[in-house]
Amino acid sequence: MVVDGSKLVRKLIGDTLLRELPNADVIACSGLDDARTALAAGAVDLVTTALVLPDGDGLALARMVREAAGQAYVPIIVVSGNAQEALETRAFTEDITDYFDKSLGHGALAAFIRGYVQPAPIEGARILYVEDSRVVAVATKRMLERQNMQVLHVISAEDALEHLHKYIGRSDGDVGADLVLTDVYLKGALSGRELLNQIRGVFRYGKRRLPVLVMTGEDNRDNQAALLREGANDLVLKPIEERLLVTKALFQLRLAKLPEPGTQ
Repeated sequence: MVVDGSKLVRKLIGDTLLRELPNADVIACSGLDDARTALAAGAVDLVTTALVLPDGDGLALARMVREAAGQAYVPIIVVSGNAQEALETRAFTEDITDYFDKSLGHGALAAFIRGYVQPAPIEGARILYVEDSRVVAVATKRMLERQNMQVLHVISAEDALEHLHKYIGRSDGDVGADLVLTDVYLKGALSGRELLNQIRGVFRYGKRRLPVLVMTGEDNRDNQAALLREGANDLVLKPIEERLLVTKALFQLRLAKLPEPGTQ
């Protein structure tokens, strides 16, 4: 189900979905009323929605989907030009599964949707994973390795930085990992947030050169917003839900390989 007040946007998203799933039934809705009628007719497997709708907003739409019979676990994705701002201000409710920023372009949208409807592994992707709890690390490492990712687990930000330092100045451009996954709170002298600041400020690796996913179990929205402003590609909330972790990791890995919007 694709919900957007713009007929053109509905078609663009619908066409993207059909390229990924040629046999899908795309239900286009202009707003809450259309969506309500569609939900009454039967269950849907995935929902995309704009933040602002002609007769309400995407948050109300998400609540409606959750309250519809059989819709408790359907992925609900906000597709918006203001998605990053809404994420940083923690405007999304728990009914929203994920978000996509339109500024990333249609190629990225296709990769994002593929992560939910056809989550294909990226063979050999290297994850630098920073976690000081060995129990948590074993479980999370297993989630990633099930996707054929290569996981280098270290227990401190210092260990992670030592690893990255080995690759500075490589002629082939290899930075030592394809993605960093780190907890915020670590037992060493440096936190995951300080590791993020080192990657962005000292190494000067941008979000596509070295994506960083930050795991956090706290509800402090100011702290979460600060992590995003300081360069985290996205947050993974604890306790970790495997499908969401894998989807976010695969999306960031695919996005890193896509040309920047406007360079194609």
